[in-house]
Amino acid sequence: MTCSTMTPRQHALVIPYPAQGHVIPLLELAHALVDRGFTVTFANSEFNHRRVLAAMADTTKKNGGAGLAAQNRIRLVSVPDGMEPGEDRNNLVRLTVLMAEHMAPRVEDLIRRSHGDNADGFGPITCMVADYNVGTWALDVARRTGIKSAAIWPASAAVLASLLSIHELIKDGIVDSNDGSALTQGTFQLSPDMPVMRTDHLAWNCIGNHEGQEALFRYLIGGIRAVESCDLILCNSFHGAEEGTFARFPKVVPIGPLLTGERAPGKALVGHFWRPEDDACVSWLDAQPARSVVYVAFGSFTMFDTRQFRELALGLELSGRPFLWVVRPDIVRGDDANDDDYPEGFLGRVGAASGGRGMVVAWSPQQRVLAHPAVACFVSHCGWNSTMEGVRNGVPFLAWPYFADQFVNQGYICDTWKVGLRAEADETGVITKEHIAGRVGELMSDVSMRERVQAMKKVALESVMEGGSSRDNFDMFVEAMKA
Repeated sequence: MTCSTMTPRQHALVIPYPAQGHVIPLLELAHALVDRGFTVTFANSEFNHRRVLAAMADTTKKNGGAGLAAQNRIRLVSVPDGMEPGEDRNNLVRLTVLMAEHMAPRVEDLIRRSHGDNADGFGPITCMVADYNVGTWALDVARRTGIKSAAIWPASAAVLASLLSIHELIKDGIVDSNDGSALTQGTFQLSPDMPVMRTDHLAWNCIGNHEGQEALFRYLIGGIRAVESCDLILCNSFHGAEEGTFARFPKVVPIGPLLTGERAPGKALVGHFWRPEDDACVSWLDAQPARSVVYVAFGSFTMFDTRQFRELALGLELSGRPFLWVVRPDIVRGDDANDDDYPEGFLGRVGAASGGRGMVVAWSPQQRVLAHPAVACFVSHCGWNSTMEGVRNGVPFLAWPYFADQFVNQGYICDTWKVGLRAEADETGVITKEHIAGRVGELMSDVSMRERVQAMKKVALESVMEGGSSRDNFDMFVEAMKA
């Protein structure tokens, strides 16, 4: 996106929902605003602020102490989320409810103080871009302080459409008006041009216990009211991916896919919570044949029990293909993964260090990995960032969702776009090693699927180029924030 200068410089406050899959795209949006001449205050929760700084320190150290080029234009600040030290911040329902009470007054104070002493040189905050998931309170703060505001939805437009259609779903007898629970089992469509959805996969019906679901449902209803006053809701998607949804909800404006992870390493804040591995996995990929490697990564929330974790390991081994597997430290039952979690002898048989076919890392530079010519397919949890990254790099998927919007994303991948296959559990609820190996083989040999995902890649990249629909929409948004 082109650079410009403005006098006086516009100052945007960007507020992500406190989860890595939200922080990363909103930091990319912050960089895009800096490209247009803005300064940005990025308000993270205290907990996540510390994690980003730790990862940033590791990256800076790895790059020989090189500074971050945009650091003097993006100010990172922290705001308490209301949870106690040591509380489980994977409890998204409790986190969501608490931060509305505790973060709102601090953010309002931050805005008001910016209009006083200007010792830091950033000047008064002139506009806010709030994650839709904090919009219930953040947009109210923007109205009270008299600054311009916009909401951004960092996931698929179809999932946002299901939230904006809650009252319609109640009226049609699909969900209960009190807690959002499913009144009919099965599937529904908001329109013929939109993906089929399952009632038990609606966001509030697959997170937490029943009590938590009710609290989350009430919060989401409040969010509808909060964003109704927005002139537009930005979305990290592109027109060609969700044409039917954007046609029905013209207020939702695609500005994606946001190019997360494509800024020069060591030159930009990227919002990762996990301290990055070195570049050994990229060097390992360099030594692999073209389109030969299975890339396996399940994002920052997915957890496995030991049985499923071992079945996945054996499935990768059984596939007979080289693989790069991201095993986050807490991916097994939320504990630190250790050698005992793997099948006996697995690491010795397949590990890259012993000359085997596989490489296991704690975290990876995912954009660089997916762009690598050695990567043939992506075993993914179907988080939206990962989905967009896979699509814009032309990599087919083995779609293995964990929770929330990931099931809708799986539907897009497998049914609408036809660029991936489902990972399907057996009658005991386990996705077996035989099934995993078989699906990987199918993906590797399906020429038509690769052609389809390559065609989607072309459309995705064109949307963010000069004259592309997402690029034009971002221009419109910038002008609205400057007006």
